[in-house]
Amino acid sequence: MLNVSREGRVLRLEMNRPEKRNALNGELCRKLVDAIEGTQTDESVGAILLSGAGASFCSGMDLSEMLTPAEVSLADVHEQLFTIGCRTTIPIIAAVHGAALAGGTGLAANAHIVIASEDVTFGLTEIRIALWPFVIYRAVVDAIGDRRALELSITGRIFGANEAAGMGLAHFVTPSGDLMKRAGEMARSVAAMSSTTMRSGMRFVSETRGLDEEKAGKIAKRFREEVFRTPDFAEGIKAFREKRPPRWNS
Repeated sequence: MLNVSREGRVLRLEMNRPEKRNALNGELCRKLVDAIEGTQTDESVGAILLSGAGASFCSGMDLSEMLTPAEVSLADVHEQLFTIGCRTTIPIIAAVHGAALAGGTGLAANAHIVIASEDVTFGLTEIRIALWPFVIYRAVVDAIGDRRALELSITGRIFGANEAAGMGLAHFVTPSGDLMKRAGEMARSVAAMSSTTMRSGMRFVSETRGLDEEKAGKIAKRFREEVFRTPDFAEGIKAFREKRPPRWNS
C-alpha cells in the first residue's frame, strides 16, 4: 500500500493502490503519517519524495470508508496527515501526475515543493458529493490563498498544471516522462543541504506561523543566533571562501 525506499538521504514514499487511483483509506493515511513522522528523529534523512504508483497521484479519500462507522475513528489520522506539512522538519517534495483531486490536492498543498506533470488535474471536488474540504482546507489556503481556495471549494472545478502553477499550488511543471527524474533531482538537491540548518529553518516556519511581526522577529533572532553557532554555518562560510563544496557535519 505504501512503498518505502531510500536513495542516499532521500526517503521515497510511493502510494501503491493503483487499482484505486491511490485513494486514501485509513491504512494508507496511517502509513504515510508514520513514515513521515518517523523521519523527524532520523538525521540521515534530508528530504522526502512523495509520489503515486499507476496512472494517478491520488484521487482523494476512499469513499468506501466514508459512510461506515470507521470514518469517525479516522478523523484523528486525517487531521495528522493533512497538517503534516506545517509540522515536519524534513522538506516534502511531491511528484504529482494524473489525478490529484480532493485529498490528493490536499497532499500537494502539504508538500513544500510540488513538481507537476503536464497531464495532472487538481481540484477540490468534494462539493460534488455534498461534502466540503474541511480537513484539507487550511493547507490549501496556506498554499494558494483564501479567496482562491474558497472559489475552488464552491465550484468543485477541475484544473490543470499550468493554472496550478499560476496560483502557487505547483512550483514546477514538467513533461510527464520527465516527472520522476526532475523530482528525484530536486529531492537530492534539497537533501544535500545542511540538515541542522534545514531542520532549524523548518521549525522556525512552524513556530512563527500566524504570529505578529514582533513575536515572529524575536523567534527569528533566536533561531538565527543558534544557527550562527553551528559547525555547519562555519563550514558553509569556509567553503564559500575556498570556492569548494561544503562538507556538512550533519
